[in-house]
Amino acid sequence: MQTLPYGSWPSPIDAALAAAHDGYPEYVGFVGDEAWWTEPRPTEGGRRTLVRRHADGRREPVLPAPWNVRSRVIEYGGRPWAGALHEGRPLVVFTHFADQRLYVYEPGGEPRPLTPAGPRWAEPQILLARGEVWCVLEEFTGPAPTDVRRVLAAVPLDGSAAEDRGAVRELTGERHRFVTGPRLAPDGRRAAWLAWDHPRMPWDGTELLVADVGPDGTFGEPRVIAGGEQESVAQADWSADGRLLYASDRTGWWNLYRDGEPLCPREEEFGGPLWKLGQRWFAPLESGLIAVLHGRGPAVLGILDPETGDLVDAVGPWTEFAATLAVHGDRVLAVGAGARSGGEVVELDTCTGRARVIGADHEDAVDPAYCPEPQARTFTGPGGREIHAHVYPPHHPHCAAPQGELPPYVVWAHGGPTGRSPLVLDLEIAYFTSRGIGVAEVNYGGSTGYGRVYRERLREQWGVVDVEDCAAVALALAEEGTADRARLAIRGGSAGGWTAAASLATTDVYACGTIIYPVLDLIGWASGGTHDFESRYLDSLVGPFSPERYAERSPLTHADRITAPFLLLQGLDDVICPPAQCERFLARLEGRRLPHAYIAFEGEGHGFRRAETMIRALEAELSLYAQVFGMNATGVPRLELTK
Repeated sequence: MQTLPYGSWPSPIDAALAAAHDGYPEYVGFVGDEAWWTEPRPTEGGRRTLVRRHADGRREPVLPAPWNVRSRVIEYGGRPWAGALHEGRPLVVFTHFADQRLYVYEPGGEPRPLTPAGPRWAEPQILLARGEVWCVLEEFTGPAPTDVRRVLAAVPLDGSAAEDRGAVRELTGERHRFVTGPRLAPDGRRAAWLAWDHPRMPWDGTELLVADVGPDGTFGEPRVIAGGEQESVAQADWSADGRLLYASDRTGWWNLYRDGEPLCPREEEFGGPLWKLGQRWFAPLESGLIAVLHGRGPAVLGILDPETGDLVDAVGPWTEFAATLAVHGDRVLAVGAGARSGGEVVELDTCTGRARVIGADHEDAVDPAYCPEPQARTFTGPGGREIHAHVYPPHHPHCAAPQGELPPYVVWAHGGPTGRSPLVLDLEIAYFTSRGIGVAEVNYGGSTGYGRVYRERLREQWGVVDVEDCAAVALALAEEGTADRARLAIRGGSAGGWTAAASLATTDVYACGTIIYPVLDLIGWASGGTHDFESRYLDSLVGPFSPERYAERSPLTHADRITAPFLLLQGLDDVICPPAQCERFLARLEGRRLPHAYIAFEGEGHGFRRAETMIRALEAELSLYAQVFGMNATGVPRLELTK
């Protein structure tokens, strides 16, 4: 065992390795008997490809570069593809990121456009008998990001709408601002979907709508079945015998209901925040059983018998499952991960109970001995409130710090803020812990997975509760002797970037911070400075618009209070948190001689996807900590801090 100071341990986990393993499979589905899904390609410009698993187990990406299977509906996107068997061969419809058109693809041929350029599409569903694709249509009607309409629509499969917007048949009117894709009852005579309007976000309140479907494919008048301003329905579907299933949080927890009756009432979540259209937390099987994702905190895969309420979880190393499910016969597809494995495509046979990996198999990119050993912990915050967190102590198989030295720690604030940090293998975290820098992921008040009461702690308290909870965890780690009080940092992206910036501006807890594509200016954000989906998010996070309140809460207003060095990272194509906020923030610091660095990346939006971007960002972050904490970080370029 070699004795070296924290932060200077040599590590085989470099930034390139972490970047190459960023992302996870998503949007699983069946095409006939075959499993298909999307996968990230960080080294190919950050695109997502579609992967096919043949009946003999062979896997192949079916769409080469530059095809990018990703939707921009509500900017965060949604399910971008659907498949079916046509004359015994796969037929796939997908959204291409570059132009947002729908394309149809058959293996061996070239993708052909189904829609004109301009509109965006998500949650496609192929109806071969009608010769149509039913989906969500998003269409901009003016220059402002809020000049937009969304309806359910039917796109002809014959390509007649490729150059003719008029050939698209709209299924619903503009009754609601936001809609999810329709789910057809087994007999094809009813359709169910979710809808909501400003200023609500979908986790605040949605309506579950059902309409009759005529023989000609037209919709009757929709009727509200469940949901409302204070009830969030996260997903709806139909059982094989035509009964309506949905996940509602009417009790304070997203639980499952069948025709209005609870199926498995528990103080657990069977749903989650609908950030992307087409997320699925449950899927009914032909047998009557229901595949579910459920839990308090982590979501695990189980099979629910709705007649008895019995729930049996899948056995395996996966401790977290993403909100994507598909079923075919007795088979269930899911994406699972664990503390020692990244996201894998998992198939569960509900007859035998056997679960196995069939795609995106985890392979140790490095000796697992260099990976952290996380701890799920609960801390006490102001007023005695509970704060959930994951603590990743520094870990190295061959290095230890000198006796008496305490390690630096970086507090990670997740995005959302209505979201949660999962307890899964993340080589970005291992990048730091294997060098002797601890990480603490804080699921602050407002996070999901712990019920509506915990989620609503942040109501009108964004920039207060999240900041307090992160500080409470950081200080607790220092007080118990886990972390060095003088070497604490905070980092976060998006809403986490807001928390990082607000923490630096309003507390003296941290010696430095990393702020990534953040929200910084609430007045600008609320005045046309972001996209439509989140344009009224601040109503619940901060309160109805008030120039005084919004200015007082904004890190932009208090930039002059920041005394700790920081790194600011931003994508120049970001329409959710535009770079203009960063520019206004930095202008407030002119003449202050505060050490900082600003790196803006061309071609990157909200969430970095390109390997070269992630490499530069990680290395710059490590260099910041090395300079501030007095560590020797070898092998990374020195970050030039402006004064």
